[in-house]
Amino acid sequence: MFIFFFLLWIILNGRITLEIVLFGLAIAALITTVVRRMTPLSAENERMLFRNAPLLLVYVLNLILEIIKASLQVMTVIWNPAKQPEPVIVEFDSGLDSAFANILLANSITLTPGTITLDQKNGHFVIHCLRKEYADGMGDLSFLRLLRRLK
Repeated sequence: MFIFFFLLWIILNGRITLEIVLFGLAIAALITTVVRRMTPLSAENERMLFRNAPLLLVYVLNLILEIIKASLQVMTVIWNPAKQPEPVIVEFDSGLDSAFANILLANSITLTPGTITLDQKNGHFVIHCLRKEYADGMGDLSFLRLLRRLK
């Protein structure tokens, strides 16, 4: 986390001088200390995030792609009078052990247009979908396949 905050400091400053580097080291150390004390983030969690960084990057890119695809589908519902919303509520179990992975999945579903996570407890999800076809295959989402690969 310290490295992330330090690199962010350098990027936001746009140039590297001795003064910027020294202030960056001090500020990154201070922010890291505050974050560790105020959140349940531990050194082990940081290592897990660092180990899974490539997979999380793929996850974010997949999320962006799914948001774009879902946006286009919702636009057809809005602009086509023949395609009226047919709301449906679907339930499924994610099979994910990690609370982090379940929360990430719940937020990803909510970020995707046409779907909202209504409830999530211990990997059991209740999802509201704008149309029935959005609910098909909800238990086999691309998000879910990627999250199952987290270590």
